[in-house]
Amino acid sequence: MLSTVYSAGVMGIDGFEVTVECNMQDKLPCFEMVGLPDAAVKEAEQRIQAALENCGFEFPDTSIVINLAPADKKKEGSTFDMALLTAILHCGGSIKKTTVLEDKCFIGEMSMSGNFRSVRGVLSMALCAKKMGRKEIFVPLGNAKEASVVSGITAYPVKNVKELVDHLNGTKLITPVEFDRTVFERQRDSSKMDFSDVKGQEKAKRALEVAAAGNHNVLLIGPPGTGKSMLAKRLPSILPKITFDEAVEATKIHSIAGTLPEDSLIVERPFRAPHHTMSSVALSGGGAIPMPGEVSLAHNGILFLDELPEFRKDATEVLRQPLEDGTITITRAAGHFTFPTSFMLVCAMNPCKCGYYGHPTKKCTCKPEAIRKYVSKISGPLIDRIDIQLEVTSLSYNELSNNAPAESSAEIRKRVDQARAIAVERFKNETTYSGKPLYSNADMTTSQIRKYCVLDSSAHDLLRNAFDKMGMSARGYDRILRVARTIADLDNSEKIGVKHVAEAIQFRSLDRKYFS
Repeated sequence: MLSTVYSAGVMGIDGFEVTVECNMQDKLPCFEMVGLPDAAVKEAEQRIQAALENCGFEFPDTSIVINLAPADKKKEGSTFDMALLTAILHCGGSIKKTTVLEDKCFIGEMSMSGNFRSVRGVLSMALCAKKMGRKEIFVPLGNAKEASVVSGITAYPVKNVKELVDHLNGTKLITPVEFDRTVFERQRDSSKMDFSDVKGQEKAKRALEVAAAGNHNVLLIGPPGTGKSMLAKRLPSILPKITFDEAVEATKIHSIAGTLPEDSLIVERPFRAPHHTMSSVALSGGGAIPMPGEVSLAHNGILFLDELPEFRKDATEVLRQPLEDGTITITRAAGHFTFPTSFMLVCAMNPCKCGYYGHPTKKCTCKPEAIRKYVSKISGPLIDRIDIQLEVTSLSYNELSNNAPAESSAEIRKRVDQARAIAVERFKNETTYSGKPLYSNADMTTSQIRKYCVLDSSAHDLLRNAFDKMGMSARGYDRILRVARTIADLDNSEKIGVKHVAEAIQFRSLDRKYFS
């Protein structure tokens, strides 16, 4: 007797279909599994056998051979337990032979008590199941809402073996879970951080508004206690609200990494703030079976590196290629794994080891060579990829004691949304280097910069003088044009004028002071 059941696995961030073929013959009892299963997949025999016995079912006392197709692709993890169980029970007669399984996909880990446990990557596998023509997907209760996000496929939450068998036999049906889009719309603007909490620092707020409008990378330099981290943590509150498609992309990554809360869809732009002791692999992703790193977990959101010079240099150098390409490819013996890395990089740092270089009242205790050594931990190529570099100064007593209400994040976000809308309309027929639709000024290609960042003669002369005096690279030149384009959009100006270029140049004026 042969039974065929469908499941799915994950490779990188995408799912792939796995066909579970179970063949039983009236021979001496044995259990064989082929199709490149790893140790966790092979151990499913013990989990399933114990679960059936504890739930009052008999494990077939026959010869059982199971093939996991495609046979040339390695199968890993406990994802296939539910499919293996279903194939065995269908082949053994506990599930009616007339039950149609061709349009169903089964995903979940089996416990010895007969309950199903949540697994990683369900959203990716559900998308794959839909693509392969499956109409129903059976997942553990903890993964049900995640699977229900995919339209066109019915998600059934399964608690235990008995529920699954009763449903497939038609004796007691499981109520499917439906995704409520209105809940997502309500929750996607639930940030509790607000720019109205920040006193003073109007120049820094303006810089972050420009960064949010154009999706530009930012570096904040200043003494301790000036509000660098406070400003960075409130940046998500002025970014455009996450769209449903962006939320699905982010959820796929966090589900695979195991950082997704149960019964959840990402409803806010990710804000990742890893500690400076992290390794380059933790930042970029990797492992024997590569998993997403912080650069991917920040996809469609913000990667915040506080105390930037304290990060290991080999870790920060990892950022260079993901910042340019929007993806990172990790090669291992098991294959090539590509993860998306479209994020806004926000960094904060002290100007020196003691933190008080250039402070108006406190004396810096660092020697000049110590300051140079501290700042040189950040490479020139990385600094070159940061569009906006701003010095955050200490506040005066009058600024701190001023109780006048500051501008709220909602007000700033309105201007950001208007600027983004202008960019989206401008780029409606354009794509990035990777072929994806272009939505922000920071992602313009070189040819698009030449097309959309045309300067008048006065602005051109100003930029030429700045280029010569500051010793800019070609990348730095392009990034000033991108920022100037964003500033013009915030000003609702089709043309880039002198004032737009001048402000963009000011946002890169720290190159000579700290990094020359």
